[in-house]
Amino acid sequence: MQATMDVQESPKKSKQHQMLKDKQVKDLMVDKRRLVEVPYTATLADTINTLMANKVVAVPVAAPPGHWIGAGGSMILESDKQTGVVRKHYIGMVTMLDVLAHIAANGSADDADLAKKMMVPVSSIIGHCIESLSLWTLNPNTSIVDCMEVFSKGIHRAMVPIDGQSENVAGVELTESASCYRMLTQMDLLRFLNDFQELKVIMSHKVSDKQLQAVTASVFGVTNKAKVIDVIKCMRAGSLNAVPIVESSDDIVEDHTQLVNGKQRKIIGTFSATDLRGCPVWQLQPLLNQGVVDFLKMLSAAQFYESTGLRSSSRELVTCQPESSLREAVEKAVSNHVHRVWVVDEQGLLEGVASLTDMIRVIRLWYLTEILQ
Repeated sequence: MQATMDVQESPKKSKQHQMLKDKQVKDLMVDKRRLVEVPYTATLADTINTLMANKVVAVPVAAPPGHWIGAGGSMILESDKQTGVVRKHYIGMVTMLDVLAHIAANGSADDADLAKKMMVPVSSIIGHCIESLSLWTLNPNTSIVDCMEVFSKGIHRAMVPIDGQSENVAGVELTESASCYRMLTQMDLLRFLNDFQELKVIMSHKVSDKQLQAVTASVFGVTNKAKVIDVIKCMRAGSLNAVPIVESSDDIVEDHTQLVNGKQRKIIGTFSATDLRGCPVWQLQPLLNQGVVDFLKMLSAAQFYESTGLRSSSRELVTCQPESSLREAVEKAVSNHVHRVWVVDEQGLLEGVASLTDMIRVIRLWYLTEILQ
């Protein structure tokens, strides 16, 4: 009798899950603006200005076809819709962390040194961080389930070919101003998934559920006595886009230039490379030797961000508790536009981190398991 009941319930469950199964990447691209990019000849100063003006955290680098081999031999091309002639060759992705790693290398507070570093072509820093070495694309007809698989492996963004029209975008001017690509991010996907009622079961699970495995317990951070330049170097060495700032310990001798185990430490802030896209280029180098906490206070000043229209994640520490639901963690990440939620106990001691990658991975695994049952 039980087997018969399961069979009778199956069509209803299948129909419910079909709602998400039928969705495709193109359903996420409806309101996406044209791709923001920079040419391979753009200087780092131009690139930072483009990031600031367009409020983005990463930009692909474009070159004339055949001019540059690029990141990993990338063959992501843009062709003319009418003639099929290749117009561009995307050679890599540059993030703010790449720029910071370049500035912090042998960093000093010398203005001439900074000016020299800012004038190098952006193509010369591709590969400073691992993420720059790979470009990902997704077909508009790719299913959301397959898209989830890509983003569950730590891929933060992918380019989606969509026919577009010429638009004016602040920043570096390109020879070809029209792009047929759009950028899809983990945040876009998670925001989309958060609206699906058929995911309410998995969303109601506690983030600390051991079967869920939504929380990464191993978390490395920096102490509140670290300098900005050391934090950036640690992030580059550890391929980290952000680190928690924890209180230094009076009980042990610590090296504040290195990453420390943040487990069961009091978390007081977050240092994220994306926050620095709002810092004027001429202010970056002199601030490298400043303490990270003082730097974040400066960065969070209201008047500083009013002029750029940017938001600093350092203004607010985004956390949840082990008993929080996955939905709460997702909604906090989406509403605050951060790529991770720190998991803390009642005393504010760090227990772990739930990243967008973690969230997408557990939602996908649960969804696939439900379909197979």
